[in-house]
Amino acid sequence: MNPSRVDYCQFLLSSQVNFTLTHYAEHHAHFSHDALNRYLNGERITSRIIWENIRPHVIPSAHGYLIFDDTVLDKSYSHRIELVRSQYSGNAHRVIKGIGVVTCVYVNPELQQYWINDYRIFAPDQDGKSKLDHVQDMLDNLLIHKGLPVRTVLMDNWYATSAVNIRRTP
Repeated sequence: MNPSRVDYCQFLLSSQVNFTLTHYAEHHAHFSHDALNRYLNGERITSRIIWENIRPHVIPSAHGYLIFDDTVLDKSYSHRIELVRSQYSGNAHRVIKGIGVVTCVYVNPELQQYWINDYRIFAPDQDGKSKLDHVQDMLDNLLIHKGLPVRTVLMDNWYATSAVNIRRTP
C-alpha cells in the first residue's frame, strides 16, 4: 500500500508536535519511512492544493480572524538538505539549522474552528523574500482572491515592528 496526498495531509493536520516521516511511519501500520520518503520525493503539496482541499469546509465569519505564524523545522543533523539554513528558533531559544515555514490559519471564532489555508517556505536565497514578504503575499491572496471576511489579524509581535499593508477590499 502506498501513501496518498490525503493520508499525508491528514497526518500533518492531526500531528501537534512531531511532523517527521519517522514519527508518521511509527504510528501507521501500512507505511514505512522509505515509502513515505519516496512519496514525498515525487509529490508536491502546494498552498494552492491545500486551499482547493479545504475550501469546501471553510465556514466564513464576519468576525473571522487570521493567524500568521512562523516556525523553524529543526534539521540540526542534516548536512545536504537544500532549504536548511541557520535561523533563530523560538522553541529552541537560539539559532539552529532548520527550514523556516510561515503559515496562515483562518479562524471562525463563533464555531471555534480553524483551517490552515496557506503556507510559504522561508527560502530567501531562492526567492529573495523575507518572512514579512510571505505574510504580505498570503494576506493579499486571502483578501483579494479567496474573499474570506477578516475582522482581526494576529501575528507574533516582531511582525509589528515592520510594515504590513492590510488593504481593505470593497
